[in-house]
Amino acid sequence: MSLETLLLHHEVDQLNAAYVAALDEKRFEDWPEFFVADGLYTVQARENFDRGLPLALMALESKGMMKDRVYGITQTIYHAPYYMRHVVSPARVTDHQGSVIRAQVNYAVFRTRPGGVSEVYNVGRYIDELVRVDGRLKFQARLCVYDSEMVLNSLIYPV
Repeated sequence: MSLETLLLHHEVDQLNAAYVAALDEKRFEDWPEFFVADGLYTVQARENFDRGLPLALMALESKGMMKDRVYGITQTIYHAPYYMRHVVSPARVTDHQGSVIRAQVNYAVFRTRPGGVSEVYNVGRYIDELVRVDGRLKFQARLCVYDSEMVLNSLIYPV
């Protein structure tokens, strides 16, 4: 593996580490900034993904829609409090041609209610298209394909 390839893998891993840290630390206002202006964020069941069906739990088509989601999370949605913790695998860069980098990362999200036990909330993989903006990687598209057949309660926070 070339030094350039190793550095790219490291850069993708650091982007994913920063992304999940923002979510775990509930810095939701930072979340849209990981995307380009017309970035796509989709959360879809594996069953639908494997069959090529478009139905998704969440499909946001721009940074503006993501900011609306953040407003909903922070200002309007009420739910019992809980903590999230993401665990992500190292990235697997699947393609790098031209300006678009394609990568996949496995993830597991755990949820813990204060005073309660931790439980598996969502498990799956991120299928990403990344581009450079001002020298930094950003998501052009993040597709979260979840394996979990049941989503506990409702999907409030981004995965």
